[in-house]
Amino acid sequence: IGEPSRWDRVTLGYKGRLLVDYELSRAMSHTAGRAPSVCETAVAYWGALREWSERYNEQREALFDRLDVSLREINSRSDGLLEHVRMRIGLRLPPGLDPDDLSQRLSDWAGEGAVTVHGRELPFRASNRNALTSAFLAAIRAEGGRPAFVTKTGTSDMNVIGPRWRCPIVAYGPGDSAYDHTPEERIQISEFLRAIRVLTGALHRLGSTLGATIEATP
Repeated sequence: IGEPSRWDRVTLGYKGRLLVDYELSRAMSHTAGRAPSVCETAVAYWGALREWSERYNEQREALFDRLDVSLREINSRSDGLLEHVRMRIGLRLPPGLDPDDLSQRLSDWAGEGAVTVHGRELPFRASNRNALTSAFLAAIRAEGGRPAFVTKTGTSDMNVIGPRWRCPIVAYGPGDSAYDHTPEERIQISEFLRAIRVLTGALHRLGSTLGATIEATP
């Protein structure tokens, strides 16, 4: 999979993903009254999810093992009779977290609000011991680098095809993933060219290894 992780690193895994849409409409209440507004109710829902995620993460130090939650959008409107709020929350799922159980919790916390979950992707982590990873490690060393394996807190095509193909798989590419999908997204030409040499070397090594294996097979 082509994904940025610097020229001298090989990515083995990505977290899963779940998007949560929360909506609530109700009749307007006087601002001097005690009834919470739909915005306050939505914020309370977000707070309950965030508190639960903090408790879930208490004994989990590795970033790949933690549940990440982010409030992506919140919009409200009123026509003088009804008030409405819509909120979108993004979740990055670690291995071991049951998405069905989490989806049920999200619905239970909603109260009178309506919750829709979508964009579901399960986390995936590939093996680091096979001909493919060996080829990349050797190619990075040949370029003078000190190779390292990494896992990412985002998602990629690996989440989709990894579990289905069930073959050796990695993500590799030059660039800093911290700049992905931002106005600062960029790449250094020198790193780009270096990564091309690494990829070329890895493919040559992999071809040689597989060719020798095939020839040795009776």
